[in-house]
Amino acid sequence: MQKRLEPQFVEFVPETLDPSTLYVSMTYGTASHLCCCGCGLKVVTPLTPTDWSLWFDGDTVSLSPSIGNWDQPCRSHYVIERNKVVPYRPCTEEEIAASRMARSAARARYFGTEKPPTVTETAVRPTGWWTNLMRAARDVWKNLLG
Repeated sequence: MQKRLEPQFVEFVPETLDPSTLYVSMTYGTASHLCCCGCGLKVVTPLTPTDWSLWFDGDTVSLSPSIGNWDQPCRSHYVIERNKVVPYRPCTEEEIAASRMARSAARARYFGTEKPPTVTETAVRPTGWWTNLMRAARDVWKNLLG
């Protein structure tokens, strides 16, 4: 597992990526790196109000929210905080579904979408704090729909 990523601000992300570098293109609003688990997957995070945020303190970078490669064989999950890669536990299918629903709600809220995306009853069965997240997402939908 990669333990650190050093930021490199570029206009274009190179074709071949160094595993210890986080390439940040402000021109194209992306941060790119190789998956920190070592699988070699190229991870591209769009820097937008509804996707990821990047903080640069003049020396280190942080990227939020966490990176969840849920659709990839490695299923790695980690966050980048002040250049350090902090591994997180793998997410359950229910947590992944809840996270996707929350992102959809954020996009709908930001872009003023009239109709929220649908999620099947079987896709989301959150428990604990995910239940609270789902309730918050439901409340957002109610507010959007009037």
